[in-house]
Order: sequence, then C-alpha cells, then structure tokens
Amino acid sequence: MIASVRAASATEDRWFDEGLYRSVTGLADRSPGRLDAAVSFWSTYGLVFFGALLLAAWWRARPTAGAPRSSARPVMALAAPFALVLAYVTGLALKSVMREQRPCQTLHTITIEACPPLGDWSLPSNHAAIAGAAAVALLFVDPALAALAVPAALLMAGSRVWVGAHYPHDVVLGLLVGAVVAWALMSLARRTAPLAERLHDTPLRPLVARR
Repeated sequence: MIASVRAASATEDRWFDEGLYRSVTGLADRSPGRLDAAVSFWSTYGLVFFGALLLAAWWRARPTAGAPRSSARPVMALAAPFALVLAYVTGLALKSVMREQRPCQTLHTITIEACPPLGDWSLPSNHAAIAGAAAVALLFVDPALAALAVPAALLMAGSRVWVGAHYPHDVVLGLLVGAVVAWALMSLARRTAPLAERLHDTPLRPLVARR
C-alpha cells in the first residue's frame, strides 16, 4: 500500500514537472524572437557575468596599505572560483549516476535551442550549479555583489528551462548542488585568516593586498 502511494506521488510529481516544462517551452515558442534571443544569449554566455563578479569581488576584497592583514576575505575571494569548479565536477558526477535524458529528447517538444544528443544527461543542470555556487560564494566574500548574483543565478536556472535544455527539477537540483558545494568550501576558506596574513610577506602579496 505504501509503495503504491509513493509510486502514485512520484508519477504526479513527474507529470507536474513535465507539464511545467511544456508550459515554459510553449510560452517561449509563442514569445517574440527578440526575447527568445536575449534569453538564449543569457543561457549560453551568462556564466561570464558570474566570472566578472568573482573578479570584482577579489579586487574589492584586497585591503589597501595600512589596513588589517587578518581578514580572510582575500583568501575566500581566491577560493571562490574553485567552488565553481567543484560544483561543476559534482554535477558531472551526479549526471553519470542519474543518467536522465534531456526533456527535449523524451517529450519531443519545440525548443528554441537545438536539443543535445542522446547521452548528454540532464540532471542536474551544470549551468545552474555553477550559478548557484557563484551566488553563495559571493555571499561570503561580498554581499553587495551577491545581491546581483542571486537573482542572476535564478535567471540562469530559469533560462535553461526556457530554451528547452532542462526540466525544472534539473535546475532546482543544480542550484542546490552549487549552493551546498560553495557553502562547504567557503566555510573552510573563512578560517584561513592566518594564511592571508602570512601571504602579505611573500611574493604572492598582490593576491591578498592592493599594494
């Protein structure tokens, strides 16, 4: 009895997810070409924006001459790109285990981007994982820039459904994977204030200080 209830619940969730995917891709199909082009551009190249935010966060995190050396912010800023890489690798590992086909392969809907080939797994979304990792990493390093990164990460996740590349649950899991990985790594990096202080007296000083 319990197994049948769980199976029914899973089926309902699947139908809801597929229905939401069809609704979003259907809306994209009916939307103006300029909007679709803008969403597609963001979906493809938007990760560059997160890279620019991380670079700006690193630049802003380095103290000027005379400022206290004990802050861990510069080291956290240096660790942030590694959070993105780790989120991406984690996403790839999960894809190889879950092996979920792309929705455009199984549902045969009209999408504004070409459907990836069979075997290019869907769950989780790597774009969403990287965006989620960047947003959480910036919460640790520079909350002001995180205020830009968080909505941008949500837009990235939504754009992957809009162009037809992922189910909604793919991007939700991607955001969660990126957030958890970044939170774990940045929590460790936050404890490295002594390392930042030591780097001030080495040739690597420009990495943690402006002058």
